[in-house]
Amino acid sequence: MSGGSYYVPESSKWPILASLALGAMMIGTGTVLVYGTAGMPVMALGLVGVLAVMALWFHDVVRESRGGLYDAQMDRSFRWGMGWFIFSEVMFFAAFFGALFYVRTFALPWLDGEGAKGVAALLWPEFTASWPLLDPPGASIEGPRETFSPWHLPLVNTLILVSSSITLTIAHEGLKEGFRNSARFWLAATVLLGLCFITIQGVEYYEAYAHYGITLQAGIYGATFFLLTGFHGLHVIIGTIILAVMLCRVFRGHFTPDDHFGFEAAAWYWHFVDVVWIGLFIFVYVF
Repeated sequence: MSGGSYYVPESSKWPILASLALGAMMIGTGTVLVYGTAGMPVMALGLVGVLAVMALWFHDVVRESRGGLYDAQMDRSFRWGMGWFIFSEVMFFAAFFGALFYVRTFALPWLDGEGAKGVAALLWPEFTASWPLLDPPGASIEGPRETFSPWHLPLVNTLILVSSSITLTIAHEGLKEGFRNSARFWLAATVLLGLCFITIQGVEYYEAYAHYGITLQAGIYGATFFLLTGFHGLHVIIGTIILAVMLCRVFRGHFTPDDHFGFEAAAWYWHFVDVVWIGLFIFVYVF
């Protein structure tokens, strides 16, 4: 119902269903990690459940917004909610960057010679704790230690993501000025660039596994590389889906120059993903 200055939504079944779907997906994922493919059906069912709940829940929000049930106070609530969500994402990636910095700045020098005369060097004389560390202590040091150049595929993906932020900004400005055709074109270009990024990252992962021996089991470098770039890639996939939904809404005429927070929130998220990638390019690939 709409009353006073604040919209109070009706009781909803979506939060509890989202919790159940997420729980099933996590249980399935844990089972896959421990027992292999036995957990795949539960993980897949949970994933489908999460996507279905998101689609139906967002459909309700769009319907309520299109029905004129939201006022200025509700708009502020959405903005604060999106702001805190992005802040939580900043903390999420800060934890992984912090782990990377700790290993490179403190742990490896201590193992190699600054702590107890080099703990690893005493136990395994042939071991050198230099970055990238692709082999665990005590393992054979015969495997490949070379990593791929940041100036090939990583640089291409950096240019793609930076370009996508530019095209998205142009689309946003077009929408604010009422140039709907311009907004459609540049938003479609942004979605296409997102798909290109995902494809190139898939090629990069294949190269890492097939030609450089970089896997999740390849020491701390492999673990941090795939955790940081993998979670970022997941965010790019989610962001691309969100932008594709926004594109559909623009084609359906859902936004006006003065009322388009759904589009704006998607743009906030995409620009955040872009900034995170620049940090990854600098600290994971270059240095």
